[in-house]
Amino acid sequence: MTTQMILLNGGSSSGKSGIVRCLQAVLPGPWLAFGCDSFVDTLPAKLRASDEGMVCASDGAVRVGPEFTALEAAWREGIAAMARAGAKVIIDDVFLGGAASQQRWQKALGGLTVLWVGVRCEATVAAGREIARGDRVPGMATAQAELVHQGVFYDLEVDTTRTESLACARAIAAHIS
Repeated sequence: MTTQMILLNGGSSSGKSGIVRCLQAVLPGPWLAFGCDSFVDTLPAKLRASDEGMVCASDGAVRVGPEFTALEAAWREGIAAMARAGAKVIIDDVFLGGAASQQRWQKALGGLTVLWVGVRCEATVAAGREIARGDRVPGMATAQAELVHQGVFYDLEVDTTRTESLACARAIAAHIS
């Protein structure tokens, strides 16, 4: 069966967004890309620093509340509906809940053919990228580097510590062809 969705999971600053852009360039046909950052950008400002929405602690830990959880569930269902309607979709996510996060996606994506990809990066390298980005709470990359992979199963894993995004995208694309 043809893959309808590629779901990348990795910590902050692990290189997922770069891989997504390269995948769109190397995969045949159009693939839509959605990510947790773009979802967060759509939230009203009042939910971006609230116990009801999400809170980024000074140590880089991220906590989400009930409003965030409900909206994220609706977002997942919307993405799944696009794939069911025939769009090929790439997701860039951060499984803060590890296996529980994957299970929520599995529920939404039931019946779809999904390639599950783990994006790993050594915490020190991701932390350096985080500083260079300047748009993350310091410590987020280190806090998430291993946390997001706990209990998660993958069809394929890539490591961006020393491998460029394009090479990772080509490895992923080889599993699609």
